[in-house]
Amino acid sequence: MKNGMDSAAVGRAPETESFGNRKLIRPSLSRESREGARANDNGDRERRSNGSGAAAKKTPPPDQTHAENFYYQKQMQTKTPMVIVLQDGEEIHGIIEWYDKHCIKVTRNNSANVLIYKPAIKYMFKEGEMVGRK
Repeated sequence: MKNGMDSAAVGRAPETESFGNRKLIRPSLSRESREGARANDNGDRERRSNGSGAAAKKTPPPDQTHAENFYYQKQMQTKTPMVIVLQDGEEIHGIIEWYDKHCIKVTRNNSANVLIYKPAIKYMFKEGEMVGRK
């Protein structure tokens, strides 16, 4: 390894030749974390032991994946005939015309158009996939 030092020799003192080439690396701490460390005498040790310094920098996952919106958009653009099964078991056949946060509008051929609240929907599928259903 470089200058006779290896990664397993953590406990040994550095040789005098390589000591001059070492750089001091200090973590950048925000103002709040520095004030918190002053309030807690063992704050620096606790931060190192539980690893929260690295975890604090991670961003949380998004609240919404928009997969539902993507699915509705795709079915609307292709005008795919859909079967919407409601909580009570009733099936509605038609094409999704539009949707919003709380409901979808289904256009039907031989019946009136229907506005369906999303909580009333049990599941939905493409009408072409109905062959294996019954």
